Amino acid sequence: MTDTRTAALEILRSLVGRDDADFHDGQFEAIETLVDARKRALVVQRTGWGKSAVYFVATLLLRRQGAGPTILVSPLLALMRDQVAAAARAGVRAVSINSSNAHEWSEVLQKLHDDEVDVLLVSPERLNNPSFRDEQLPALIARVGLLVVDEAHCISDWGHDFRPDYRRLRDLIAEMPAGVPVLATTATANSRVVTDVAEQVGAGVSTGSSTGGGSTGGGTEVVTIRGPLARASLRLGVLRLPDSRARLAWLLSHLVELPGSGIIYTLTVSAAEDTARMLREAGHPVRAYTGQTDTAEREESEGMLKRNEVKALVATSALGMGFDKPDLGFVLHLGAPSSPVAYYQQVGRAGRATANADVLLLPGVEDEAIWQYFATSSMPSRHKAEAVLSALAAHGDAPLSTPALEARVDLKRSPLELLLKVLDVDGAVRRVTGGWVTTGQPWVYDEDRYERIAAARLSEQQAMIEYERTTGCRMEFLQRALDDDTAVACGRCDSCTAAWYPSDVADEATAAAAASLDRVGVALEARAQWPTGVASLGVDVRGNIPVGERLTTGRALARLTDLGWGGPLRDLFAVDAPDAPASAAMTAACFRVLADWDWDERPAAVVSLPSRRHPLLVDSVARAFADAGRLPWLGALDLVGGGPIGAPGGNSAYRLSSVWDRLAVGPALAEALAPFAGRPVLLVDDLADSRWTLTVAGRLLRRHGVAAVLPFALALRS
Repeated sequence: MTDTRTAALEILRSLVGRDDADFHDGQFEAIETLVDARKRALVVQRTGWGKSAVYFVATLLLRRQGAGPTILVSPLLALMRDQVAAAARAGVRAVSINSSNAHEWSEVLQKLHDDEVDVLLVSPERLNNPSFRDEQLPALIARVGLLVVDEAHCISDWGHDFRPDYRRLRDLIAEMPAGVPVLATTATANSRVVTDVAEQVGAGVSTGSSTGGGSTGGGTEVVTIRGPLARASLRLGVLRLPDSRARLAWLLSHLVELPGSGIIYTLTVSAAEDTARMLREAGHPVRAYTGQTDTAEREESEGMLKRNEVKALVATSALGMGFDKPDLGFVLHLGAPSSPVAYYQQVGRAGRATANADVLLLPGVEDEAIWQYFATSSMPSRHKAEAVLSALAAHGDAPLSTPALEARVDLKRSPLELLLKVLDVDGAVRRVTGGWVTTGQPWVYDEDRYERIAAARLSEQQAMIEYERTTGCRMEFLQRALDDDTAVACGRCDSCTAAWYPSDVADEATAAAAASLDRVGVALEARAQWPTGVASLGVDVRGNIPVGERLTTGRALARLTDLGWGGPLRDLFAVDAPDAPASAAMTAACFRVLADWDWDERPAAVVSLPSRRHPLLVDSVARAFADAGRLPWLGALDLVGGGPIGAPGGNSAYRLSSVWDRLAVGPALAEALAPFAGRPVLLVDDLADSRWTLTVAGRLLRRHGVAAVLPFALALRS
């Protein structure tokens, strides 16, 4: 063996804790490319192959040669935690800078200064933090020994995760000093993505490529090491059931039969929370894990799954890339991801160190609508981008904070932040201390690029539908979808053999699922503060909403994203749905919400909000409440000047300005309210989104002497 291989093998065995461990095909080749040749490499290998071993071993070898620390760009906190723990086992001193450990940043930076760090893990977002980018990053780049981009498919426009900060890495790669090796790794990439990522990894240099070896190209080459993606341990299957009730009933019937512990993926946060609640109530030890879960709770849940203290985590894609539990026994999907690439990445969590693991997909009829929502929400629009640039240009050289921009551009916080990142990557804006400024550089909306991305996503969605329906080998299908030319039939999936999973559902499970889905009542939180900057839109309010003008915490029947009543409500509020009175079943469900509402004082009367799209619906619910509670229905507020303006959505400042002075307590309603001064009233609406319509209406009613306004909406948008 060469000296490099001998030293590398010693480190590998320390990393995995086995004296007989040896490199998988391609592992040492990648290490040798980085350490001896000091070249750039792209490693595309299946989950569990050992990509982290490549960069940890290479790091220690480079450090022994006097190189500086490795910068490892890693996308998720769960992945960072696992990588830090794995590094420690190999004697690699790894630290991270991320959103959850701000209290440790000064200590981490001091360790970097003292050369006591071998690997610094950072998120792509952190690289553009003004203080880190301007004060820390230049010194790091000057002495970096190795740059690693994990989950590198995110660099690509064609990756399954449209993440602007990853696109910025091309510029970071181009800044690497001569002779500094660069490694990009991923388990989920088809040929198109591989080509795109290789071009980005080769930024600033001329590129070549190889598969399984290194062919030379002009200048500094990018060596692509790509292996077969088949996972012999996985037993794939698809079970098509008619609706959410049947899927949840199947899960209640058969969860205990699934091997070991695992992950149950859902497409939305509310589906994860509802499913976890139902399973816990049935006695199953599970926890929900989503992007809205508290960071400490997420970390605790990861540990419980690794120690087999729970049967499953019911998770969104927040638990995805890089989560490391080698003996994960199963992955089950309630609803399909939008592409075979995303699906392969998620099922790859299972069976990494076991001979067998079960993977089952239970697709839903609502999947395509959810795919479409997420696909369109991440794409910037020309109109919004130009509005942001105009607002920044009008402010001159002084930075505008994101909240200040919200008052100038009708975008909610999350899509606004995403759009700013896109414009930043495109060089049109720059993040500085205090907010954002325009660079003054010409910017053109890249319509062709976004059309290509949209077309690619539609193609991937169709491929996922074909995966669900194929009669051929499912593993072979996934391999071919990722352009793996070694694909052959696996001999294990439900197509190659027979359905390995039961399809029966216990009667008591069906009843329990139906009861869970029929659960009603969601808190409708009252607004307590006026939005920042709304005064600039002509609404002269600021700070806290006076207590005497606020709503009381209200109720909604359900969220539109809920598994149970969310479905009927989505149908009710569909763009082409006709207006009609609420069904008897829906009205009865609304009565149950009122029966469970723990208000301080029973409402004395019912008032409704005027609805231009659903007048029959709102009128029917308000009158039903009045009749059932033997309460007077006092009528509806008046629309002023045609009522609220603008489309649904948008940020708080714009939504408030669009409804301000657009509602009024007319003479008839004012007269009807007079006998109820000092008493609470129930305020009925159809769909609550920003809650500003309800807030303004409640303020008007409170100013007419009502003691409390109890808002009720049929649905919450999210």
